[in-house]
Amino acid sequence: MSVVAMREHNRDRRARAAAALASTTYAGAADHAIAADSVPDIQRARVLAGIVEVAREHGVARVTVAHIVARSGVSRRTFYEFFADREACFLAAMELALERGAARVVSAYEQADDAPAGDEPGLASRAAIAWRERIRAGLRALLEFLDDEPGLGGLCVVDALGAEPSAQERRAEIVRVLVDAVDAGAGEARAGLAPTRMTAEGVVGGVLGVLYSRITERDPRPLSRLLSPLMAMIVLPYMGPSAAAREHARPSPRTRKRSQQPVVNPLEGLDMRLTYRTVRVLSALAELQGGGAHPSNRQVADAAGVHDQGQISKLLVRLERLGLAENAGMARGEPNAWRLTARGGEVERAIREQAGPRGTAAMTGAGSGRRRLRDRRPYDDR
Repeated sequence: MSVVAMREHNRDRRARAAAALASTTYAGAADHAIAADSVPDIQRARVLAGIVEVAREHGVARVTVAHIVARSGVSRRTFYEFFADREACFLAAMELALERGAARVVSAYEQADDAPAGDEPGLASRAAIAWRERIRAGLRALLEFLDDEPGLGGLCVVDALGAEPSAQERRAEIVRVLVDAVDAGAGEARAGLAPTRMTAEGVVGGVLGVLYSRITERDPRPLSRLLSPLMAMIVLPYMGPSAAAREHARPSPRTRKRSQQPVVNPLEGLDMRLTYRTVRVLSALAELQGGGAHPSNRQVADAAGVHDQGQISKLLVRLERLGLAENAGMARGEPNAWRLTARGGEVERAIREQAGPRGTAAMTGAGSGRRRLRDRRPYDDR
């Protein structure tokens, strides 16, 4: 499958997932269930999280598929079920970053206040002020996105420059959009100033250059503190030095809590691969434990829809070895009594959050869930 066809396929998958999410209803104990067809989405999210992490560590030019699968904890076979090659994986991560960033930047840009309180009348036309405020709102949203999502943001600002030509061209498309937004100020420029499109290209290049250096230097201070200095750079060739000085003097936004969670690998640091059976066992333990039970091997197997007793024993021992589950029924003659550890509960919740409400389509232990397990092509459990 070509890279273009793979991108179309992944776009269709996201659309189907969104439609499924919109049509799902859930309540009560169903919050603990994870649908069979949500496991590939979790695996894909882990692969994308993996390439974001290793690109930051090694530089995207040095990243291999081996790096990605080792970090994300999936097999090579699973990787190639989603992506034709490393380039397709990087492009998918980049598209995710652009989608999340654009959702915030475009919204802020379009909703900006045209005439904020405190502006001195007569210093600029109303249209120029509106342009300035839209740019400021969009830039603030961009900086806050980079603070909230440093991995995804760095992928677009830094890593794409060292990626394959297709990723560089995608980045160039976004840069052209930014240039268009800045260049819109040329028609409202102060008398005596004559900015051209090249002016806008220089302004955008300068802003991205500052962000590139801060990100690569791994400066721990929030990028949002650069809002006013960067705005001074932007307005200078359009509104003059006085307007630039006023922008520089405007207070930067206060540091605030992250508005959304970054892409994460819920099993980071654990030496295991995420398989459908593993997810079902974790989900079953969480639900049974939530009901006050410490289930035996057979009870876990029934709840998870895993009917091979040898397989369920191996899965539970593996989870115990990883510190995710523990057996409280250790007395001679007593049946096993399994429960999630605190770490196991954290991992199960993280996986469930990545699965989203769509994961409740199959109730843990329900007959329909078991049928879906039998009908589904198994994942690599090695």
